[in-house]
Amino acid sequence: MSITENGVAVADGSLTGEPESAHAHGQGPLYKLAIGAVGIVYGDIGTSPIYAFRETFTGHHVLEVDKVHIFGVLSLIFWSMMIIVTLKYVTIIMRADNKGEGGSLALLALINRSLGDKKKWTSGVVLLGVFATALFYGDSMITPAVTVLSAVEGLETVNGGLAPFVIPIALGILIALFAIQARGTARVGLMFGPVMVLYFVALAALGVFHIIDKPSVVLAMLNPLNAVYFFSSDFVRAFVALGSVVLAVTGAEALYADMGHFGRRPIRVSWLYFVMPALLLNYLGQGAMILTADTASAAAKIQDPFFYLAPDALRLPLVLLATAASIIASQAVISGAFSVTQQAIQLGFVPRLRITHTSESTAGQIYIPIVNWALMIMVLLLVVSFRTSSNLTGAYGIAVVGAMLIDSVLISVVLRQMWNWNRFAVGALVALFFLVDFSYLSANLLKVPQGGWFPLLVAAIAFTLLTTWAKGRQLMIARLTEMSLPMKVFVKSAVPSATRVPGTAVFLTSSENGVPPALLHNLKHNKVLHERVFLLTIKIKDVPYVNAEKRSSVQDFGHGFWRIVLRYGFMEEIDVPAALAKIQECGPACKPMDTSYFLSRQTLLTSARPAMAVWREKLFAWMMRNAETAMEFFKLPTNRVVELGSQVEI
Repeated sequence: MSITENGVAVADGSLTGEPESAHAHGQGPLYKLAIGAVGIVYGDIGTSPIYAFRETFTGHHVLEVDKVHIFGVLSLIFWSMMIIVTLKYVTIIMRADNKGEGGSLALLALINRSLGDKKKWTSGVVLLGVFATALFYGDSMITPAVTVLSAVEGLETVNGGLAPFVIPIALGILIALFAIQARGTARVGLMFGPVMVLYFVALAALGVFHIIDKPSVVLAMLNPLNAVYFFSSDFVRAFVALGSVVLAVTGAEALYADMGHFGRRPIRVSWLYFVMPALLLNYLGQGAMILTADTASAAAKIQDPFFYLAPDALRLPLVLLATAASIIASQAVISGAFSVTQQAIQLGFVPRLRITHTSESTAGQIYIPIVNWALMIMVLLLVVSFRTSSNLTGAYGIAVVGAMLIDSVLISVVLRQMWNWNRFAVGALVALFFLVDFSYLSANLLKVPQGGWFPLLVAAIAFTLLTTWAKGRQLMIARLTEMSLPMKVFVKSAVPSATRVPGTAVFLTSSENGVPPALLHNLKHNKVLHERVFLLTIKIKDVPYVNAEKRSSVQDFGHGFWRIVLRYGFMEEIDVPAALAKIQECGPACKPMDTSYFLSRQTLLTSARPAMAVWREKLFAWMMRNAETAMEFFKLPTNRVVELGSQVEI
């Protein structure tokens, strides 16, 4: 992996063995962190009861509403939660943190750093991690659409005459949600925890209210033989039903991705002792309600069993509470898209984009305009095109299951190659995970004609963009390195005859070797050198945070030339002037008005024998032209920057 644009490059990950940074974990009392985790982490999986049980019976492949099928579905939901969420994510994958951070890219960076000398693993693992990231973008478009729309559709259970207003209300909520992103969500975020706690309490209470009428559903859910009997009696329908059952565990990957915000323990505690019991009780309540209803009533209630759990007088408050929960779930996904994009930029898979920090106290509160508006447009188009949450669930799930399968592959590498677990134990676990993941993936592939093509298309486009940028930058830096002049030769030949002028010149360069093209061009055209010259390289390490004492290193070439390397983690914000001000090995501190920053801007030329397909070269050139300027990305003073262009063939 590499980032290389005016001085940014990922190093070989030599910063191993560092203590975990305090920035990488939530701090505070356990109960506060656990409540915060309930508000942020569990919004997606928490809103699944609104539509998951319903879609199993009334989706694109209708399932008969009887005891065998209800018991079978409840058993599948329970054991899916146990295997996928509790065992796979909460118990095992969350142990594989990258200095406290989780998520596919963080796990990818961890594996890449640990197995850097095992090339047979590295390239394949990198591609898998990148594809998991690409799948996330498809999921981040569908989640807000399906959660908000399914919650607002509850109005139809209150008053059937409100049906024409469902889509306009959902569109209004989504537009407002995306519009407030630029102002930050810190204040609204304070309410997330209490609202979601109230929501999960309501889930549990409504479930218990109906379980009392049919307590046998509890044993039915716990007994795996009910799932086995479901398959043995009606294999085809049971297999197809997996495509909807998996909706009950969508959002499981968020437990791992958000680990850096709260820490491992609060997320585990809130899942095991609060969220999971509430979810299971609600699914049991939905099953019990349908089983105790007469045939006509069951046929009506199965169309929206979640909202029919509530008595008539409480149905509207439940709709409002579910809508609030769906907004919170959508907010978590949108924030996750910002965080993943920031990591991808730092790790070299996405060009620089404008990033705004919306909170002075919380580094993780960021806003990326282009991502926000692109997501909003796609989400609104999804709502208008699919029109109902039931139609949208046809597109939902396949991206999540694909990411879960990739996580299984990545964790198998961790278990065997990094942790050296017993091969038989690893084989048994991996076989179980792959069996479950492949089963769900296969069932979801049947949904491709009904909308499953959408997240796959988005993932394919995102994967192409991510890999094209990474490959193009790799080729460009290799070509620039070939063309570079050794620094010692330059100092001996050019310095004695050059005119020196007062001040400090900072030349940003992607390589730690050779003379930056901007320095050569400056000397060629202006025929002067500053009395102090810094050759600055910025490296993004494959750890989230770099300790302050390892931030910089300095090499003295004599004659006023210094090479400086600044190191940052992939979760950190880069501020070049602030970092240079703390360096004491190069003489007096840099004065803002006496310091000039020189940047290189490359123009791509297609070579006679291009290393990439021509269409990918053109795509890469377009991405590079539209990237955020290094001046803003590195927080360089606007009136002290000089850009010098050059042409490069790749």
